[in-house]
Amino acid sequence: MFKNKITQALLLSAGVSVAAASFSAVAAHVPAGVKLADKQELVRGNGAEVASIDPHKTEGVPESHVIRDLLEGLVNQDADGKTVPGVAKSWETKDNRTFIFHLRKNAKWSNGDPVTAHDFVYSFKRAVDPATASPYSWYLEMTTMKNAADIIAGKKDKDTLGVFADDDYTLRIELQEAVPYFVKMMGHTTVKPVNQKVVEKYGDDWTKPENFVGNGAYVLDKWVVNERIELVRNKNYWDNEHTVINKVTYLPIENQVAEMNRFLAGEIDFTYEVPNEHFRRLEKEHPKEVTITGNLCSYYYGFNNEKAPFNDVRVRKALTYAIDRDIITKALLGQGQKPAYFLTPEITAGFDPVQPDYAKMTQKERVAKAKELLKEAGFDSSHPLKFTLLYNTSENHKKIAVAIASMWKKNLGVTAELENQEWKTYLDNRRQGNFEVTRAGWCGDYNEASSFLSLMQSNNSSNDPRYKSEAYDKVMAQALKSTSDEEREALYVEAEKLLAKDMPIAPIYQYVKPRLLSQKVGGFPYNNAEEKIFSKDLYIKAN
Repeated sequence: MFKNKITQALLLSAGVSVAAASFSAVAAHVPAGVKLADKQELVRGNGAEVASIDPHKTEGVPESHVIRDLLEGLVNQDADGKTVPGVAKSWETKDNRTFIFHLRKNAKWSNGDPVTAHDFVYSFKRAVDPATASPYSWYLEMTTMKNAADIIAGKKDKDTLGVFADDDYTLRIELQEAVPYFVKMMGHTTVKPVNQKVVEKYGDDWTKPENFVGNGAYVLDKWVVNERIELVRNKNYWDNEHTVINKVTYLPIENQVAEMNRFLAGEIDFTYEVPNEHFRRLEKEHPKEVTITGNLCSYYYGFNNEKAPFNDVRVRKALTYAIDRDIITKALLGQGQKPAYFLTPEITAGFDPVQPDYAKMTQKERVAKAKELLKEAGFDSSHPLKFTLLYNTSENHKKIAVAIASMWKKNLGVTAELENQEWKTYLDNRRQGNFEVTRAGWCGDYNEASSFLSLMQSNNSSNDPRYKSEAYDKVMAQALKSTSDEEREALYVEAEKLLAKDMPIAPIYQYVKPRLLSQKVGGFPYNNAEEKIFSKDLYIKAN
């Protein structure tokens, strides 16, 4: 017997085979003695206007925050980031290749229809279908789900995908390779279900409030573009009796100072982030509201590896070396961020990164090497390098871009013109390769190094830098097939070495997540490194 139900869920998520059994999911847990406010409404800052709330057509963090409340996948995460049941009440595998998920019979869509295994079959096939043009279709390929790669490439029909409804409440998924962390991967936005009848009836308009049908704890009530998204409780949600928050409002505020001011005025319960230049003052004046949590994310600049002169590794390395990460993390940010010299954050479970050679140099030595490399590539004072640096509209991103452009100018004589674009346009241009150098960030889709390192594989549609390396692809393919944790970690270290050698991106820092959080919000998941915040698990305390 297991000591507790969470232990069972963890073993299952790690791929350990156990007999099928039901166990409890997480819901809002209000400690004894806590008095709840009469008005259970939550207002969240969300950073930007969402591009979509269709889980198969999104790729950003703001979108995932909203979708997490509207749609429920096979599994969720608790406040500590542990995998817990969602629509699936239990699951099992004998070989980490074939996974059986047993679905709850009381799970319903917001229109009252039952949520069945057929919904997941339809949704997974929709996600890989080239006609859907999902920016995250590669995610199902990374699971090694049978035929996913060929379907995405247009070589096979979507109906050949290795996902089957053995009956209405039994979902079988077949993989090409053994993936011990597969269940963890099923918590991602891209593998959440959509209602087939509604999608086929309304097409892209299914996400409008008047048409929306979901299976999460909340349903879409109002959506005023660039102003707010309002959600209300889904009375048909299978665990609605344990939900406390009645209404959730998401505000797409790109300006961190404006967001801060609205929080301080009592209009927002927690912010998306904090303006860098106000952080120290806020920490001093509002110490109980400033929270800093670890975050499974990396901040970097991506080079367009297909465009000259960024198809020259010497240029990419020169620009990377000339960035003083200590100034960025300590002077500009100063919230606990760590300088990054590799893609995978150090807090990633089961991964112990090795510092590349350039990380061991002093900044003075790095700048000297950068000058040498740039000269070799044909750029000097008589022929200076000029290019455009793209970033999404944000005061924090702007300050970092200004600082780094200044470093490049001062140390290398390089001119970087700054160009900011609103979130949707920025994502489109990055995806289409309409950039020279771009600001980027990546947050783990699950807590394992492959969630970061798979990003640079040549078959990954989110590989915006367009890095293509047979050697890198080979190492990552070996890692995916490995059944040994030690061998897999060694291969991940090798992959990071190749990135340091080829420098398709310039790692800048490892995130922490500073935000302003009202003391009246209870149940906040401080220990969830992936920042998976479920509004259903929160509550508002009485003053």
